[in-house]
Amino acid sequence: MLKKFLPRIDFDSYEDFKSNYKVNIPDGFNFAYDIIDAWAEQDKEKPALLYCNDDGARRMYTFDELRVLSNKAANFFVSKGITKGSRVMLMLKQRAEAWICILALCKIGAVCIPATYQLTTKDIVYRCNAANVKMIVSVDDEHLIKSINEAKGDCSTLETLCMVGETIPDGFIDFRNTYITFSEEFARVENDYKDPMLLYFSSGTTGMPKMILHNFAYPIGHILTAKYWQHVEEGKLHLTMSDSGWAKFAWGKIYGQWICGAVIVAYDNEKFNAKNTLELIQEIKITTFCAPPTIFRFLIKEDIAKYDFSSIKHCCIAGEPLNPEVFYKFKELTGLTLTEGFGQTETPVILANFDGVPIKPGSTGKPSPDFDIDIVDENGNSCEDGIVGSIVIKNLSKYYPAGLFQGYQEDDAANAKAFRNDCYNTGDTAWRDAEGYYWFVGRNDDVIKCSGYRIGPFEVESALMTHPSVLECAVTAAPDPVRGQVVKATIVLTKGYVASEELKKEIQNHVKKVTAPYKYPRIVEFVEELPKTISGKIKRATIRHNENNG
Repeated sequence: MLKKFLPRIDFDSYEDFKSNYKVNIPDGFNFAYDIIDAWAEQDKEKPALLYCNDDGARRMYTFDELRVLSNKAANFFVSKGITKGSRVMLMLKQRAEAWICILALCKIGAVCIPATYQLTTKDIVYRCNAANVKMIVSVDDEHLIKSINEAKGDCSTLETLCMVGETIPDGFIDFRNTYITFSEEFARVENDYKDPMLLYFSSGTTGMPKMILHNFAYPIGHILTAKYWQHVEEGKLHLTMSDSGWAKFAWGKIYGQWICGAVIVAYDNEKFNAKNTLELIQEIKITTFCAPPTIFRFLIKEDIAKYDFSSIKHCCIAGEPLNPEVFYKFKELTGLTLTEGFGQTETPVILANFDGVPIKPGSTGKPSPDFDIDIVDENGNSCEDGIVGSIVIKNLSKYYPAGLFQGYQEDDAANAKAFRNDCYNTGDTAWRDAEGYYWFVGRNDDVIKCSGYRIGPFEVESALMTHPSVLECAVTAAPDPVRGQVVKATIVLTKGYVASEELKKEIQNHVKKVTAPYKYPRIVEFVEELPKTISGKIKRATIRHNENNG
């Protein structure tokens, strides 16, 4: 399958990879027809998706079953007025229907809008009206049912509500038992690869969430993510920890993985539990694994060494930078090396620890070959090595890489800020060392400006993580009348440690010794848990908001 898109698949070194990786986007490419249906045509028994949950459910779907089920779903959607360009919002956790609906909408040429089941009434109203959503397909989550019912009257374009579950409330169509009755034949709808396919709403750290639009070439961009960073293997199980509402799902649970012929694990857990996750990994014997650093921290603390990880060949992390302490501890306990990658909802992986690049713990590696990456200052000039600046993708007029988003829909101000000087400015900051490695500093919004110093939260968090009492932490800016901002550390303690003034001072002194003394947290708050997205990413914006409005 990869030969459809890559004239050359194997490379002798990172330098060879960087210079000679080229991607071909076929005219009229459609992921659902040209990958899923194509695999089904080659082998009707080829496994595609292993559905699992914490209650012991295990169900393998073949590519041919997904072909049939997505055709049925496409026919159902069309019967409800969904056509090419229609907007449909999905809030399906990791039910198998998440994959079936995404494929069906892709076949129609409709625009899929994945969303988390944690949305409130206000969130749903905003998204529906901003994106002209015509239909919602949701799981039977009590909170979500309430929010949808409260929102629907204020959603001007919303016509149809569908639900996946056992008990279907009034006003909702029983999706699972209805779509299955439709025909399994569906005639191909032609599309251009530049047509809109997928729309994500940003996390909205400042202002209202932006609409991030991807076209039909987006899945091809994730060949880099799946094949060359995650190292997924055809016919082998791959598990990425992510809910279907987040872009990490697109990164690790559908596009690049299925292009490579891997078997995706749908782990439909209601809430992350380290013990359950370790038991599942041991039972089903995954080959490749990807998760945010937060999850690896919890796995380490759950006595990971007593579980059998011998089936795993490759582990990688994304979503947040990897603290060196986690890297070393995980390798000590499992023998596995964690490889970091960096990208955004707007992109596939654009920086990573690729093959042929010796890992420097704490660095996010080197640029992906299909992207012309640089670090620039506020005026758009390239920064010298060692100088912190913004990560940008350059020379877009010469080459627009597969997987890079098409822009922020209906947001001229955001586009003007992001696309300047023939570059896409990611809004993330880093510095590059003399060997070409990139070292992540933080979002521009996250950088702490204290008494003239610019302090990246990641470097302070890495120092904190080397203290045995710290299970996980988040470093943010807190307002200060004298210094402007000061460093605040919000900490979850390891079992056996108790919050106290003595421990606070011990941790502060520890940071002063591990990193530059001016970076130590002047404010330390001990909490039971950190606010996180369902995929495990720490919500620093929430902590900042609570601090500023407390």
